[in-house]
Amino acid sequence: MKLSQFKYFLPQELIALHPTHSRDEARLMVLNRKTQTIEHKVFKDILDYFDEGDLFVMNNTKVFPSVLFGEKEKTGAKIRVSLLRELDEESRLWDVLVDPARKIRIGNKLYFGENNDLVAEVIDNTTSRGRTLRFLFDDDHDAFKRKLKELGSVPIPEDILRLRDLTPEDEQDYQTIYAKNEGAVAAPTAGFHFSRELLKRLEIKGIEFAELTLHAGLGNFRDIDVEDLTKHKTDSESMEIPEECAAKVNATKDAGRNVVAIGTTTMKAMESSTYPNGHLKPYTGWTNKFIFPPYNFMVANAMVTNFHQSQSPMLMMVAAFGGYEFVMEAYHQAVEEKYRFLTFGDAMLII
Repeated sequence: MKLSQFKYFLPQELIALHPTHSRDEARLMVLNRKTQTIEHKVFKDILDYFDEGDLFVMNNTKVFPSVLFGEKEKTGAKIRVSLLRELDEESRLWDVLVDPARKIRIGNKLYFGENNDLVAEVIDNTTSRGRTLRFLFDDDHDAFKRKLKELGSVPIPEDILRLRDLTPEDEQDYQTIYAKNEGAVAAPTAGFHFSRELLKRLEIKGIEFAELTLHAGLGNFRDIDVEDLTKHKTDSESMEIPEECAAKVNATKDAGRNVVAIGTTTMKAMESSTYPNGHLKPYTGWTNKFIFPPYNFMVANAMVTNFHQSQSPMLMMVAAFGGYEFVMEAYHQAVEEKYRFLTFGDAMLII
């Protein structure tokens, strides 16, 4: 399929700038693949679609405050640095994105904090926006990470920050309530809709839960610049499927019950490590899986997701799972029905 086939028009007023007051009160569009029907519900109605023995698989990654605002040496030019991943703990090397990138050259020093209490030196240009930084910090690694957290900001996507400023609530809002393993620079947003009350009600109904970890990266938000999707290369992301998670998924499949992927990151992780019979394989490592139609999913038979950006990898995965024409029609209907889109927006359930 081609990139242009995933383009749709999103009115700016439908971009959700904040979450709903209660996490589970977001709207829920339900797509039934067998009947090709669409229902309009509230997220907590998800209870009505699953029964005892069904399994929800969740990504327990935790977002860390990975955005640093600083200044360039001599000129004092304001710069925004998004930490992507740590390359070397001992020498404090990090892959980062820099904005505006055109002002930053190899050898430049960047200063962060009111008293310039963190300094970095640009040592490599990796892409047009990407850089490798060496942070100049004398204390041990734990102290360095504490300093990054102290100076860092929540990595709210730029499509929201173009329309509003950061708020104190963002630190809590841009995190699932079950986040545990720190390492993501982008949140698994489908999980935002689960409140503690809803999780308890699901548990009482007999729904089972399993957790895996995929540290989502900013590559999900970069523009795809090739029309032929087979030529697109995705960034690698760190992931772990524990043995306990794999055992729960496989037992659920063998019992003929539903396996529900909560979010595209969960789906990506599971599809990255399967046996030929569709069972899930424990795994620790990296994935650069890129899923677009047509694609034969091996593990989950239902998924929860948000409404994603036009021409994004997440939309392509959802279209592969729900069916291209059905999902694109649902998106056009969501615009007409004024659903809330993107990070803090409403949810979709595909069964």
